[in-house]
Amino acid sequence: MEFELWWLLALPITFGLGWLGSRLDLRQWKRESELKRDAPLSYFRGLNFLLTEQQDKAIDAFIEAVTADPNTVDLHFALGNLFRRRGEYERAVRVHQNLLSRNDLPAAERQRAQIALAQDFFKAGLLDRAEAVYTTLAASPYKSEALAALLQIHERTKEWPRAIDIAGQLERLGAGSYGRQIAHYWCELGLQRQQSGDIQGMQEALEQAVQAQPQAVRPWQLRAAIAQQQDNPPQALEHLRHIAQMQPDFTALVALDAARLFQQLGQADAGRAWLLAQLQDYPAIDVLDAVLLLEADASERYHLALSYLQTHKSLLSARRVLDQSSTALSPEPARLALAQAVEGALKTRQRYRCAACGFEARNYTWHCPACQGWETYPPRRTEELQLITP
Repeated sequence: MEFELWWLLALPITFGLGWLGSRLDLRQWKRESELKRDAPLSYFRGLNFLLTEQQDKAIDAFIEAVTADPNTVDLHFALGNLFRRRGEYERAVRVHQNLLSRNDLPAAERQRAQIALAQDFFKAGLLDRAEAVYTTLAASPYKSEALAALLQIHERTKEWPRAIDIAGQLERLGAGSYGRQIAHYWCELGLQRQQSGDIQGMQEALEQAVQAQPQAVRPWQLRAAIAQQQDNPPQALEHLRHIAQMQPDFTALVALDAARLFQQLGQADAGRAWLLAQLQDYPAIDVLDAVLLLEADASERYHLALSYLQTHKSLLSARRVLDQSSTALSPEPARLALAQAVEGALKTRQRYRCAACGFEARNYTWHCPACQGWETYPPRRTEELQLITP
């Protein structure tokens, strides 16, 4: 074998290429090490900013951490949740969709990303897209959470048959009692049928509501309204009296309607006696108003209002005394000024207050527009509640 001169040149060239390759690998290794070292530091900085309620800086720190280590799933979830809390739903959606686009994402983390994405859509008001994602999760470990969210979506879109079905599924899963909500869903469905002229369908819906929640007040109140529309005051009065017997606290909601029905039937004396008994056992300003409506004697109305004020000292009862004094006594400037002062003080105290979230409404409502709770309003106004709150 002959010796070639170029072999002498190949040896240093090979050595140089090997040295250069090792330097490049060393640089890459150092760069990766620095990134891995920086990622936890950014993560901990982000946590510290969260604890001090500095969300802007926390987001910047988490973005830096995700950039340094894009494979960290928990950082993506933390960043997406922060975007959602700040109302930046589009950015939250992008973060969670980026996670779902990864082929190496484990099944459990994929479902976790799906539930987070559905929450982003729901908060952004994209209910159809949220519904689609939650529906796919109805057979996953997140089934209860997905069904609860679907229930909220069907409430907002007024799809009452679907809401009834979902509530029943949640009840069968042991997620709690949904009888009250189901009764209200049937009532809402009945009102929809009434608007379309299907009175028979409405009555069937109200029957289902009673079966779902036997102690529900609203179906009987709606039944009374139907009876009045059908010119059947005796049956309407029977339904209202059933409410007072079944749920005495709710007599205040139906007292004035009952008084008008007693008048219509020519039974003012019997109605006044019945309402006075209700006022004695379950006092409320609306029941007093119903009694006053049926009392023909002006002096007696004044004494009834005064007697109620003596036992239930509130601005509402004081206002009733002032109202009746205008007929029992001669009008005086001082009395009129006092009535105006009381009325001014009552402007913010004649409302109903949600027991769940504190939201106030001028008129009684079965569904709180703030917390979306059903039947969370006590049937007394805030001024009266202060008298019975221990």
